[in-house]
Amino acid sequence: MSNPAPGFSKYPKHKITTRPAAARVQVKYAGEVIADSASALEMHETHEGSVVAPLVYYLPRKDVRMERLARSSHQTQCPFKGTASYYSVKNGLENAVWSYEQPYDELLAIKELVAFYPDKFEITAS
Repeated sequence: MSNPAPGFSKYPKHKITTRPAAARVQVKYAGEVIADSASALEMHETHEGSVVAPLVYYLPRKDVRMERLARSSHQTQCPFKGTASYYSVKNGLENAVWSYEQPYDELLAIKELVAFYPDKFEITAS
């Protein structure tokens, strides 16, 4: 590995798994469909077997109405995933969408996929 996540060596009981979502995932903001994907990944995050984060869906950009989003300058750092870049909904929510463009090696599956804060969007899987 050329870019390993420092978090996994520091917290070996922390687990992050991704797998293809078993359902079609749709994301709406104020009733408007922002994303619709049959190719989403779902991420599960646990520590010592306990859930530490809600289920998060990561969607391919081709299934997201990227023209409705504007990249912001906001970034955050995760010791397990890497540096997250953020997007705001044009004329709406700020920094409510994120993406890992260069994730750590252990999570290359989410590279350049897009995720939405579940408390700010209506996200359904059916």
